[in-house]
Amino acid sequence: MSIKNELQNELVDSLRAQDRNRADVVRQITTEVARAMKAPGFEGDEDDALYQKTIGSYAKKMTKALADYDRLGQSDSDPAAKLRFEVDYLGRWLPKALSEEEIVALVDEAVQAVGAMDMKGMGQVMGHLKKGHPDLDGAIASRLVKARLSGG
Repeated sequence: MSIKNELQNELVDSLRAQDRNRADVVRQITTEVARAMKAPGFEGDEDDALYQKTIGSYAKKMTKALADYDRLGQSDSDPAAKLRFEVDYLGRWLPKALSEEEIVALVDEAVQAVGAMDMKGMGQVMGHLKKGHPDLDGAIASRLVKARLSGG
C-alpha cells in the first residue's frame, strides 16, 4: 500500500477515533505534499519518494522546534508534547536513521576518499558524504568530521 493510501486510511481512522493529534499531523503532511507539488520547478509524481521526502523534511523541522522548547525549559509543555507525538508518529514512514558508529565509518571512508588531512578539507568531506548519503544527519556528520580532521 502506498504512503498516500496509508495516510488516507490513518485520517479516516483518526477521525472515527476522535484522535485529533493524529488527524492534525496527517492533514499537515497532506498539505505539505500539495505545497511541494505546486512549488516552482517541481517535476515528478505524487509517489512514496515524495511522501518520504516531505515527511522527513517536516519531521526535521519539528525536531528542531522541539529542541527549542527543550532549550527554553518548556519540554513538558503541551505544544512540545504534540511535536514529540508528531515526530514519533511520522517515524514509521521514514528510513531508519544511521547510528553514530555507522556515521563514523562513513566519515572515515569519506576522509580517505577525498584525501583530507586537516580542517581545510572539511567542505570536500561533507560534500562527499551528502552526495553519497543525502539523508544523513548533517549536524552529527559535521561534528564527527570536525573531530576526525582536527585529530580528536
